[in-house]
Amino acid sequence: MNTDFAWTPENAARRLEQLHDRLGQDDPVLRHVFTEVFDEQSMTQARQLHGRSTTDGAGSAPSSGVPGDTRISHPLRGALVSVKDLFDVKGYVSAAGSRFMSHCAPAQSDAPAVRRLREAGAIIIGHTSMTELAYSGLGLNPHHGTPDNAIMPGRIPGGSTAGGAVSVALGVADIALGTDTGGSLRIPAAFNGIVGFKPSQSAVSREGCKSLSRSLDSVGPMTASVAACSLAFNCIRDRSEERGSAIDPEFIVPDNYGMDDMEPEVARAFEHAISTLSAGGYIISTRSLASLRSLANLAAWHFAAVESRAEYDEAYRTKLDLFDPRVASRMARADTVTAVEYRKTLNQRERLIGQFRTEMQSKVLLMPTVPILPPPFDELLDDDSYARINTQVLRNPSIANVLNCCSISLPLCVGGITTGLMLTAQANSDQALLDMASRIESLLAS
Repeated sequence: MNTDFAWTPENAARRLEQLHDRLGQDDPVLRHVFTEVFDEQSMTQARQLHGRSTTDGAGSAPSSGVPGDTRISHPLRGALVSVKDLFDVKGYVSAAGSRFMSHCAPAQSDAPAVRRLREAGAIIIGHTSMTELAYSGLGLNPHHGTPDNAIMPGRIPGGSTAGGAVSVALGVADIALGTDTGGSLRIPAAFNGIVGFKPSQSAVSREGCKSLSRSLDSVGPMTASVAACSLAFNCIRDRSEERGSAIDPEFIVPDNYGMDDMEPEVARAFEHAISTLSAGGYIISTRSLASLRSLANLAAWHFAAVESRAEYDEAYRTKLDLFDPRVASRMARADTVTAVEYRKTLNQRERLIGQFRTEMQSKVLLMPTVPILPPPFDELLDDDSYARINTQVLRNPSIANVLNCCSISLPLCVGGITTGLMLTAQANSDQALLDMASRIESLLAS
């Protein structure tokens, strides 16, 4: 077993027992992290893994009463995985943080990403909390509650994969499986001091996953380290995808997008990162990008508004009182978009993807993941503040979704304050980006 990681088949059952004890005692630190814990199923698999690990070479493992093969030997064997409440998990309801889907029939099978983790010997421990329909970068949920930030108590966790990020940051999960439509893996990763990876959209199947925007959604992991992130990604990725394109050890920092309105702590941390990378031999240039200048004029909100309405229109028309009002108000904007306007937005996006690819070539975009520290909960009480801060945190990470890229957020700790450093590369450069991120993670830690 790889001893670089916290998980082993031998300690999985003990860790689960500790988690279940804490949840049973209503540990306030874990409050609202999970929407449902798969206690019986996960414990059965953990005990079978432990039994197999003590009898390897002495015969076959007992037949499993839960999905997954306890006989395999994979680096993820025994890893605890939390799953965002929009992935199908066999025997359970995935409601995407909503009330209107909470009484749907349980899933008949695992989503492919979930199934692949099980097949590797990872243990699926529960569904985690999220913003309803994944429609916000802040992580708040008025129906089921919002978990506290893991490293800055009293502040928001970020979203929409809120519970997933907190579960990893607290160490109760080794991997959080989530989605990213405009930063929903990378924003909470930055806010909670962990790694969040948005793969190329085509790299991981979205089957069995409730959608916010079919144009922008990606499936990916959050972990405590890049090494664990790479393991998780290579487990869930589509095997038909090749290793992909190489990238250059050269960064571009845009001076015309995403670098303003930074809080002082974020600016200092980013300056420290630039100095560290420069000293480490990386080439860093600052310049304007025409594609990002045009991106500022793109009505990118069309994607989630129009596509979420198309996805959930029947419920929107018949069960509107069950929706989070802040989500419903954003979905309502679809009524103001004509078919011609939406087609123009799609066309403009296609042009920007090509323009960005030409400008960047094999270079990597370097930015703060988000320009602010996680705000206190009470700063989001009024709708105007909620909308303003949500737009602010989505600004930088959404570049990768709109321009069809892969992107990773690394924890960046300077002066006792943790922020996020974001690396963004062309689509299908996933493994090259992870390899670069691993080297940078080591540089930042030295």
